[in-house]
Amino acid sequence: MELLEHLKQLGVEERLSVLISKLADACADISCVVEAGKMCDKAGTCNTFGEEQLALDVASDRLISSVLDKCEDVAVYASEELEEEVKTGHDAQDNFGVAYDPLDGSSLVNVNLAVGSIFGIYKCDSFIGKKGDDQECAMIAIYGPRTTIVCATKAGVHEYTFCDSKFNLTKENLQIEKEGKTFAPGNLRACLYNPGYRNLFNYWLDNQYTLRYSGGMVPDINHILLKGKGLFTYPGYKDMPDGKLRLLYECAPMAYIVEHAGGRATDGKIRLLEKAIESLSQRTPIFIGSETEVMTAEEMLK
Repeated sequence: MELLEHLKQLGVEERLSVLISKLADACADISCVVEAGKMCDKAGTCNTFGEEQLALDVASDRLISSVLDKCEDVAVYASEELEEEVKTGHDAQDNFGVAYDPLDGSSLVNVNLAVGSIFGIYKCDSFIGKKGDDQECAMIAIYGPRTTIVCATKAGVHEYTFCDSKFNLTKENLQIEKEGKTFAPGNLRACLYNPGYRNLFNYWLDNQYTLRYSGGMVPDINHILLKGKGLFTYPGYKDMPDGKLRLLYECAPMAYIVEHAGGRATDGKIRLLEKAIESLSQRTPIFIGSETEVMTAEEMLK
């Protein structure tokens, strides 16, 4: 069943379904650019966080923003590659706001590892003051051997695969088990400054957990969703006490997807979906995946 048809069957609001479908089309275009492998060089520019951009980052951002600029149901969008929110001028009541990371893990493209895009969709005209719980939908696209989308709404979490120029339903109602001895440990340098994180890492080793870490948040959390178990972590450390990952663009959408699949997502103390967005650049630690595994991490990091 094709994406838009399935969303309709699930009872997802029509305007939201159409927006999801348009973003999926942009992801299909990004997939073609990634597959071509011709834009892995640096663009000679930096994003709003001072990080050097690849030409691929810039191209991905333009493909998504061009869709959002034309969509009359979108009032505002925010990209990790841009400094400020962009108002589209479409101010109808109950219009959507879309926050996105156009190409998460883009530095992995030139070594041919999977990368992805991340989207959080709200009903808003600004993201400041919103919480992850306010999202209407969260979605990730994975550009690997296949191009897939995992989409979460109040009607569940489902996977769609790009084939014959469209996204078709391939897995329904993804669910994460409470336990799962698989770990993806981001920011291991934190072990130098945080004895709790070092103890947690040793706990994984002593209990024969399986390492599944690619260096990309999207493929690693997608692995948890499709295998139905596991844990992804990215704590803070000495130089970056709030970690590296952004609440709006990365962690809130991922938390929405994982919680709707029965998992747990916190900053080590509180639910990520309860954290208010105070700035577009706000960072947060993240512990996400199987409920029991996240709770174990929280306890050892106290």
